[in-house]
Amino acid sequence: MHPDSRSPLIAGTGALLAILGVGIALAGAWLIALGGSAYYLAAGILMCAGGALVLARSAAALGAHALLLGGTLAWALWESGLDWWPLTARLDLPFVIGLLLISPWVRRGLDRPGAPSLRSASALALCAVLAACVVAGGVALTRDPYDIAGALPAAPAVARQNDAAAQAVPPGEWRAYGRTAYGQRYSPLADITPANVGALREAWRYRSGDLRGRPGDPAETTFEVTPLKAGRRLYLCTPHQSVVALDATSGVQLWRRDIQLPAGLALQHLTCRGLSYQPPSSEPVAGGGCAAKLFMPTADGRLLALDAENGEPCAKFGGKGEIDLWANMPNRRPGAYYSTSPVVVTSKLVIVGGTVLDNVSTSEASGVIRAFDIDTGALVWNWDSANPDDTAPIGAGRQYTANSPNSWSIASVDETLGMVYLPMGNQPPDQWGGRRSAAVEKYSSSVVALDLATGKVRWVFQTVHHDLWDYDVPAQPTLVDLALGGAAVPALVQPTKQGELFVLDRRTGKPVVPVAEVPAPQGAAEGDRSAPTQPMSQLSFDPPRLAGRDMWGATMLDQLACRIALQRVRYDGRFTPPSVRGSLIHPGNFGVFNWGGVAVDPQRQIAFATPVYLAFISTLVPRPDDKALLVQQGGSPKGSLPALNENFGAPFAVKLHPFVSPLGIPCQAPPWGYVAGVDLAAGKIVWKHRNGTVRDLSPLPLPFRMGVPSLGGAVVTGGGVAFLSGTLDNYVRGYDVTTGRQLWESRLPAGGQATPMTYTGADGRQYLVVAVGGHGSTNTRAGDYVIAYALPKKIP
Repeated sequence: MHPDSRSPLIAGTGALLAILGVGIALAGAWLIALGGSAYYLAAGILMCAGGALVLARSAAALGAHALLLGGTLAWALWESGLDWWPLTARLDLPFVIGLLLISPWVRRGLDRPGAPSLRSASALALCAVLAACVVAGGVALTRDPYDIAGALPAAPAVARQNDAAAQAVPPGEWRAYGRTAYGQRYSPLADITPANVGALREAWRYRSGDLRGRPGDPAETTFEVTPLKAGRRLYLCTPHQSVVALDATSGVQLWRRDIQLPAGLALQHLTCRGLSYQPPSSEPVAGGGCAAKLFMPTADGRLLALDAENGEPCAKFGGKGEIDLWANMPNRRPGAYYSTSPVVVTSKLVIVGGTVLDNVSTSEASGVIRAFDIDTGALVWNWDSANPDDTAPIGAGRQYTANSPNSWSIASVDETLGMVYLPMGNQPPDQWGGRRSAAVEKYSSSVVALDLATGKVRWVFQTVHHDLWDYDVPAQPTLVDLALGGAAVPALVQPTKQGELFVLDRRTGKPVVPVAEVPAPQGAAEGDRSAPTQPMSQLSFDPPRLAGRDMWGATMLDQLACRIALQRVRYDGRFTPPSVRGSLIHPGNFGVFNWGGVAVDPQRQIAFATPVYLAFISTLVPRPDDKALLVQQGGSPKGSLPALNENFGAPFAVKLHPFVSPLGIPCQAPPWGYVAGVDLAAGKIVWKHRNGTVRDLSPLPLPFRMGVPSLGGAVVTGGGVAFLSGTLDNYVRGYDVTTGRQLWESRLPAGGQATPMTYTGADGRQYLVVAVGGHGSTNTRAGDYVIAYALPKKIP
């Protein structure tokens, strides 16, 4: 081929390098001005020089790029070490350009007369650096610098004494959200083991026909249910409020009740995480009563009591099978108050919390917690966190305190100690707290133990002081008796969004795993303040502070954009206050832990955890008045509240979004999600492994095991196997609880953002069941499936 015929290719290559170089150099200069790395300015200048040399058809272009690529490799190793994904993001663009330059089509065009030796030397240098990059990448592929290897303690030779809650539930059943009132998400069933879990196969699947995307659905329409199993039946609810009973062995529908909701509900969430079950009483059932009841909180603010036998209303409860949770509520607006989580059931009471709209206004419903007679639905006590001492049933014509902190997640109960344990939220708005009262401050973002008989506060433990980050307590407190110091201590394990596992004595609320108060960043927005310290547990999944070297992207270009973005916002580490400038909040309000919580094996005294790390940007927007739409200008996103994050009545609206690159990829380097094993008695993390692939998150179905977030909890079993379906790729997986090693996986037809459960069928087999419907906020694939797995039937 004559050199002239290659001129368009040479010209195009040179122009591309020059344009990229100018852009990178200018952005690099901006980064330096912001206080960031000088690498990009130097790289841009070298790339410009290389482009000019290519346009001049000089073989020195190969040498210039060898210098750029070699310098990039050295810088990448210095910043990230032999960590594959950060290394790749730094090297990919210079490496591809190097391959282009060394290709015969370009290299032979750099043939000005009189310079063959220069071309040969430059080509050799570039080849050597390309080879060094390949070697570094190959070595990095064999390493995982984030992996922690270890082995959790084995089960004791003699089983520990079961708690009262476990004794009330037969081993093959699952009668509450966390199987028992203790919320452990532990089953003693041991038929499925690390040795045979690989043989699990689908046994049946049920489709409810309830799919998101109906007119009026909010963005967060989700199938988060954990079914219950009692007798030979499974009971579950769907996002659009249907209650279904299935045969637990075959998956055949036995009955279904579709709850009719009024139109025009302004919902932030449309989901049902589960039902609550009251087993049959030994006493005769009075007229209008039901032998066994299911309780279902609805999206329009009611609590239904249904006959577990046929789904019909239990007429004795509330006089018609339901009670109105809007009773005595201030600021009544359709959809502004409801319960997304199952209620607490005790021998005498049903205890109800609820969701209050976040970040819409300062005139919302109350976060009151109420206890009702389990048979009649009569109000027994009410605890309003803004008026905590007055728990007698509220009088006619009175209202609970508006805008008081609520409890939207799942509560736990210890009837022997006579306490219910509530994970508490915040008073809206979440990101500005300049007008909170002393009572609100005391109970926000805390675990509160209330007396079952009276509703009075027995103790309170605050997990965040003066919360400005939406770090409400998201997960069910898990109750477990721990062997500590030669004695059995009734403990409570509380996961939090900021990554703590607080382990408390559930009798007193005092920590049994040490908690320290650590200094926190100061400088809140006008009219507000920051707490001087924040509590940190010895058992902490607190992520390291982010720096420029932690920024990531598909290429060096969006990584550069992320570095600029990091330097432009305020970031002083964890608990950086929200600001008008924009603050980086890490971990973000998605949480290291969310409503899935942790699964606890009470025999082995261990926890199976699923920590997630995603940063968010929180920007306060000053409000000129209480009417203007500041963050929803031009109309609200489809399916969202028009006033979401407007904070009417507060001095600031708020803009919230994930910290992502221009390509929509997280700015922080992976892994973003893990599985982890915790020795609760020793108070330490024993193993931790990245978990999940980007198969369902990337444009191409690439099964790269980068460690992805999960939303939904795990279950652990007496057989030593844990199961998790909530990762943002569509799989359910089984793990060896001892080491965390993945043993089994099965592809799901949609997102599995729910907590699995396990039980014994009528055929004697142990079943694993997963709700598979996706999650609107995470954009996982929608579905309406309930899928059961079991080991093959034994042949007689």
